Amino acid sequence: MTAHRPARTLGGLRFWLGLVPVLMLALQLAGCATVAQWLPGAKPALADGSASAPQVPEFQLEVQAPAPLRALLLRHLDLARLQQLPEGERLGPGEFNRLVAGAPAQARELLQTEGYFDTQVQVQREAATASTPRLVRLLVEPGVPTRVAALRWQAQGAVQAQLDAGADTDAAEARRLRTMLQAPDNGVLGVGDVFRNADWAATKQQLVTRLRSAGYAAARLVDSAADVDADARTATLSVTLDSGPRFLAGPLLVSGLKLHDEATVRALAGFDTGDALTEERLTAFQDRLQKTRLFQSASVTVEPDPAQAGAAPVRVRVQESLLQQATAGLGFSANTGPRMTLEHTHRRVFGWPVVADNKLEWGRDAQSWSGDFSSHPGPGFWRRIAGVQIERAVSDADVVLTQRLRLGRAQDTPRMERLFFLELVRSRQADLPGTEGAVRSGGVASIANALSANAHWVWRDLDNVLLPTRGLSLALQTGVGQANQHGGPSGPFARLYGRLTAYLPLGDRWYGTARAELGHLGHGTGVKVPDALGFRAGGDDSVRGYAWRSLAPTDATGGTVSGERLLTASVEVARPILASMPSLWGALFIDAGRAVSDWREFSPAWGYGAGLRWRSPIGPLRLDLAWADELKKLRLHFSVGIAF
Repeated sequence: MTAHRPARTLGGLRFWLGLVPVLMLALQLAGCATVAQWLPGAKPALADGSASAPQVPEFQLEVQAPAPLRALLLRHLDLARLQQLPEGERLGPGEFNRLVAGAPAQARELLQTEGYFDTQVQVQREAATASTPRLVRLLVEPGVPTRVAALRWQAQGAVQAQLDAGADTDAAEARRLRTMLQAPDNGVLGVGDVFRNADWAATKQQLVTRLRSAGYAAARLVDSAADVDADARTATLSVTLDSGPRFLAGPLLVSGLKLHDEATVRALAGFDTGDALTEERLTAFQDRLQKTRLFQSASVTVEPDPAQAGAAPVRVRVQESLLQQATAGLGFSANTGPRMTLEHTHRRVFGWPVVADNKLEWGRDAQSWSGDFSSHPGPGFWRRIAGVQIERAVSDADVVLTQRLRLGRAQDTPRMERLFFLELVRSRQADLPGTEGAVRSGGVASIANALSANAHWVWRDLDNVLLPTRGLSLALQTGVGQANQHGGPSGPFARLYGRLTAYLPLGDRWYGTARAELGHLGHGTGVKVPDALGFRAGGDDSVRGYAWRSLAPTDATGGTVSGERLLTASVEVARPILASMPSLWGALFIDAGRAVSDWREFSPAWGYGAGLRWRSPIGPLRLDLAWADELKKLRLHFSVGIAF
């Protein structure tokens, strides 16, 4: 028994010692709870231990002002932000009253940024009721806005030196630059505009940007001032800019080339050593590099170091595209039905600076193969071209097999494409088996050949080449040559074609498109020109509601042939359907036109209807339902393509 007593005594001591930390922790927590009630900002506890209600009751802020100004005040007033605070962070009565008292002054300061320097603000309060919170009402009378009376621009650096030089060429260029800088557009305030702080800041930045884009890469803002006459409600603005030196082209430093020659890059520069390095020239150079399809990416930059301005290095960094590339595609068109395409590109054939493109397209109503060879751009951006094409087109009444061989040269610039070539064309036209024309002709095909010299131009002035909403595009084609028909006479011919398309915003998110197309083919008496050089109308991009190439004259056997005169026109209006889907548009359109053998036979076929447009990154995809007035029937036009 005795031997066991010490063990029991030690165990009891351990028990009480183990309780000490627990008791101390409990006392500490109780003390913290007691002291916490006296800490600054602590909420007093109610009898049941819960936190008390906030000292400041909720309130409602009401601002009576013109809508745009009201939105500004509700976004930036301290009182408005106070409403957004969590319940536990709201201010006490004294701080709340201070904010209410300061609200008029803060509102006047905010409206001064919008050009209102004579604003009157009153505050009204209404006490809370059992069902409504207290109300704070701001009555805002903004008055008449302050407008710009004058914008004075002063220059330092090379521009001012040129202005002081007199009447030489540099001085005339500097005066044009000064006029351009002060033009009241693209973010620059003009006389009569409302003076707003944000617009004033944008104006100063825009003036510096314009100066840099004119070739003064080191231009900077030296000083600016806005003298506001609150009584007269006018603002006189002044800006001082240091243009620095004008940057002139020095050495061209090219990096990133592995497959292609540096001469190809240099030929696309478009400027010589000593030319001014304007933003337009640098951007055009970069665009030309990217349009060659030789490079995945290209950048053209100039270091704005004034010490090198007289011969500034132009750095060109490129990343080359794959040497060879193959793509396959599936698509559908209301004109030609389902189709499959296979394309192959080789960007340096046999090590020569030549790009080869082969394309095979196989559809229900159209099959074609084309092989095109094009040299890399040389001096003046010109490319030598050679091409072969075989095409078979099936319409509702006939089958046309066309073979082409062309040699020439082409030039591409941002606004203009030029193509000059010699072309040999062979065309075989036969009536579709089983039609009345085939029965009358006995199935005999008409074969004709032509050798011609041709010139094509495409001019564009568009806000976006793929998805235009404003601007014009004009395509012109001319050709003269000699034609002959198997078993018939031969003789000269001339071909003219033009297509003008205009895009115009109409307001309230409406957009208009108008198109006119005109063609004329002249030849000697009895001369048969290949059918492929004639004209036909009808289809997706012509007169909707009618089959592809169906609006054309017929020959003596009743078969459809291409016409020698063409006139079509189209007017379309469209707008986004849903604000949440701005790329999906609805459209209404009217088309008219026809191809004929003689203008005296011309009577337009009309088509009109409605459609959907999806403005995808690869261009607009269209679904149209058109009524053919001449046929008294509806026709669905749909075109979409998927490449993979």
